[in-house]
Amino acid sequence: MSDQETVHEYEVGDQVASASYHLTRDSLVRYAGASGDFNAIHYRDDVAAEVGLPGVLAHGMLTMGLAVQPVVDWLGDPALVSGYQVRFTRPVVVDPIDGVDVAVVAKIGQLDEGAGTARIDLTTTVNDETVLGKAQVRVRLP
Repeated sequence: MSDQETVHEYEVGDQVASASYHLTRDSLVRYAGASGDFNAIHYRDDVAAEVGLPGVLAHGMLTMGLAVQPVVDWLGDPALVSGYQVRFTRPVVVDPIDGVDVAVVAKIGQLDEGAGTARIDLTTTVNDETVLGKAQVRVRLP
């Protein structure tokens, strides 16, 4: 085996990372400040109710960012991520008192040992309900 050849001992279905994140209304205000997304559905119950939402929602991009973070941590280098996609399937309602927990599990969905790449499938849930569909990260294996 040459020095440039890398052998990975991963299999499809292997869990490579997981994490849980607690979001509060304060988290949403901080994210709004950082992102510039001050849509009132992310901090005002009355506005959320007026447009038919079940409550104040976490920003979709915040949820998407949290979901990929365990993979980035596992890889140790964000430059190893070559692609990322999700479908927003269910809103993340953030309770004004208790907040909400977002859980992420990352498993290998597909391997290309020859190329040294993998598709990592993310399962992102709130209260045991999936909130992101077809959440997939393309990575170069470390």
